[in-house]
This record gives sequence, structure tokens and C-alpha cells, in this order.
Amino acid sequence: MNLISRALRALCAAALAATCLSTWADDAAIRKNWAAHHPKTPVVDEISKTPIPGLYELRVDKQIVYADEQGNFVIYPSRDQGEGHIFDDRSNTDLTEQRLQRIMAQDLPKLPYADALVFKQGNGARKLVVFEDPNCHYCKDAEKNFMQLKDVTIYTFLIPILGDDSVAKSRQIWCSKDNAKAWRTWMTQGEMPVRAMGRCDVQPLARNLALADRYHLNYTPAIIFEDGSRFAGIAEVAALQKRLDEVAAAAGKKG
Repeated sequence: MNLISRALRALCAAALAATCLSTWADDAAIRKNWAAHHPKTPVVDEISKTPIPGLYELRVDKQIVYADEQGNFVIYPSRDQGEGHIFDDRSNTDLTEQRLQRIMAQDLPKLPYADALVFKQGNGARKLVVFEDPNCHYCKDAEKNFMQLKDVTIYTFLIPILGDDSVAKSRQIWCSKDNAKAWRTWMTQGEMPVRAMGRCDVQPLARNLALADRYHLNYTPAIIFEDGSRFAGIAEVAALQKRLDEVAAAAGKKG
């Protein structure tokens, strides 16, 4: 029995070693070929096996892509739709979206909030991150609903993506004496603040655009909750409040 037991252990160890060597070989090949095919893009930060044999997940900065074991064939999932995403049909779960959500949740505490407009409502216990353009019609509707949310702190990053007029309005609002008040006055009443005199640092707007681009937020309003999930659909008060409650409840259970 001891001889058989030792033989089985040796076989198991050999199989495990072979698996590890294969995984390391795949990892090295993928990194090498990614660097060769994409010399001007960031390096691969992390490689993980997916539930699909032979398909690997590559995390490149804030982007998720999929590749074969050599890194020669690559799938680029859409950030805004389910196109190119991996779904588990057994539970109707978007595995790609879950992964992107976890990445965003990890990064939320590190966002440059000094470049955002801040609105504390009630006790401000919950957090909502929003990317908006001053000429976005849907953003104006959403802003009126944001004002009705309870016990939340809203961080609004201005991203003027709808043309030169959006850039001019964003600068005028950002440089006003009370820019948070100026923003809401414009979005809800259509009144722009008096143009500020003197110099004003508008680099935060450029940084906001770069930040949005890094996370592939090329639309407005982009609404993000503390768990990294993004809001899809019309930003009605009841729906937003419900999602805030769900995220807070889930965080409480984890705690």
C-alpha cells in the first residue's frame, strides 16, 4: 500500500508540475506576443484563465481583453454593451461586466476627487460618481433627479465631450466662485454664472477627460456606484435610490 501511495503522490505531483509549467509557458508567450504586437500600448498587468478552455483574460491597465494561449488572437469586449463579453448562460451572468465592475470598485477610492464638483446631501454616507457634459440633455434630466437623492455624496467630473461650446461652458462653470452651485444652476435652470476675472486653472478638465478615456467612459451621464457597477437606463429617482440601497445593503453584508 505504501508503494502504491507513494506512486500516486508522485504522479499527482508530476501532473501538478506539468500544469504549472504549461500555465507559465502560456503566460510568458502571451506577454511576449502582446508586447510584440502592441509596442505602444501598456503591458499586460494580469493574466487569468477563463471558464472557456484555451481562452485567457488579460488585464491591460483598466481594459479587459481575451486571448488564446499564445496571445496571437485577441477579442476586445465592448465596454458599453454585452458585445464580446463572456456570459454564463446557466445563471445569465455577464462575467466580463463583473470583472470590469471589480476593477472599478478597487479604483474608486483612488480617483482624483479634487478635480470633481462635490454635493453632499443628507448625511452623505453613500457615494455616487458621475461624469457629465454641460450640453448633455440627459445629464440635465439626471441632475434634477440627483438633487432628490438622500444621504449621498455625489462627485461630478465635468467632461466636455460634445464640442467647443461644452469646453467653454465647462471652463466658465469650473472657474466660478462657487462652481458646484454654478453647475446645478446651469443644469436645472439654464443660467450660466458670470465669467470669472483673472486666471483659473482648467487643467482638471483635461485630467477628467483623460480619466474618462482611461475607463472607456465615452458617454454621458456615466453613473457609477460604490461597488463599481454602472447605471444603465433612464436615471429616475426611484431607480437610483433603489440601486444605492442595494449597494449599501450588499456592502453591509460583506462587512
